[in-house]
Amino acid sequence: MNFSHHLQTSEPEHPFAETIRILGKGKHGSRPLTQEEAYRAMRMIIADAVLPIQLGAFLMLMRVKEETPEELAGFVQAARESFAAFDTANLADLDWSTYAGKRRHLPWYLLSALLLAENGVRVFMHGAKGPSAGRLYTEDMLGFLGLSAATSIAEAKQQLQERSFSYLSLEHFCPKLHEIIELRPILGLRSPVHTLVRLLNPFNADYSIQGIFHPGYRPVHQHAAQLLKQPHAAVLKGEGGETERNPDMNCLVQSVHNGELFDEDWPALFAKRHVKPEALDPKQLAKVWRGETIDEFAEASVIGTAAVALKLLGKADSQATAQQLASDYWRQRKRDKFSQ
Repeated sequence: MNFSHHLQTSEPEHPFAETIRILGKGKHGSRPLTQEEAYRAMRMIIADAVLPIQLGAFLMLMRVKEETPEELAGFVQAARESFAAFDTANLADLDWSTYAGKRRHLPWYLLSALLLAENGVRVFMHGAKGPSAGRLYTEDMLGFLGLSAATSIAEAKQQLQERSFSYLSLEHFCPKLHEIIELRPILGLRSPVHTLVRLLNPFNADYSIQGIFHPGYRPVHQHAAQLLKQPHAAVLKGEGGETERNPDMNCLVQSVHNGELFDEDWPALFAKRHVKPEALDPKQLAKVWRGETIDEFAEASVIGTAAVALKLLGKADSQATAQQLASDYWRQRKRDKFSQ
């Protein structure tokens, strides 16, 4: 067989093969993607220009090595381009990602977000329901508070204008990434998409808050936000991986303000840890808001999480002031808001 003839007629290499080679060329030959390479790779993925086998290889190679801030920033830039046609400027003050779901405690952060919304902060939440049956996801919890999720960018805009709060699922603004998240039961592992979706900020809010579960990801998110020139962002190890301060534990908040990085420790609010509830009843969310159920862990969580957000938003210049302001908001809340 004529080798040179074989070379001439063999298929040209697929453009995405280079990305896989960079990531997978063995212990000494592989390296992370640059921000530009990551951007190009994610553009191809979102455009459906990669084969399923390539996507699987890419996701698992990224999972094994874990994402760098540069890779995350590149991925996010490409994803944002895909929904840049939506005019979402100046509609949200605070971007709040919610992708983890809660397993040990109820999603008290929802009450924090609604408390901020009641006091003039326009909060845009985005998330996705995972495949885990044992977790409570934001989208399923809204109904217990008489709220409904938006099903389009247009509806989210309307909700933000009417009530300063909206939740929109990832599938309605970046369906390709939602599709990849849905692969988790097939691959058996989370993928880099679980990380990058937290940074999407689809309404381009000046302030962004994220919760993560693994502390190692906190500085990665912080540096990625810096690379993305996000004016103000905060990331914390949240209860269950959601954006929620656990009042029983110290909470390190790592933030970016106009390009500068800050680390700040928020102390635990209780000396002794609470026993986690045996069962989670979402009806308790409205009952705690209305004051029908007194739950010191829940209230401390709601107020503590709101305080971190208020400090990020520049509405308080110290932890003590932020905590006091959040407590005042809670005391003055409209208790009949979620009346049945």
